[in-house]
Amino acid sequence: MKDIHEVLRQKQTKYAQLGKQIEMLQQAAEKLREVAPLLAENDDEDNAVLMEGDEASPHSDSMAAKAGAGSGTAASKAARSTAPRWP
Repeated sequence: MKDIHEVLRQKQTKYAQLGKQIEMLQQAAEKLREVAPLLAENDDEDNAVLMEGDEASPHSDSMAAKAGAGSGTAASKAARSTAPRWP
């Protein structure tokens, strides 16, 4: 049979650890709320720059033809996943 005081001590230790984790997650969520609008603005600027670059690129027609040859959703997902996320 387990000692009730030992079980209580273990539960209190685990409770304290969970409290710290919750506090850290709340702080991270606050930081993300602050940064999310900045990231959204940055994505809009990146898309505008990419669109301007596509218009000036001589290979834009061949790239569009290649994208049209494959399945539309798979090609667009592949193009999005390979685009760099950092400026």
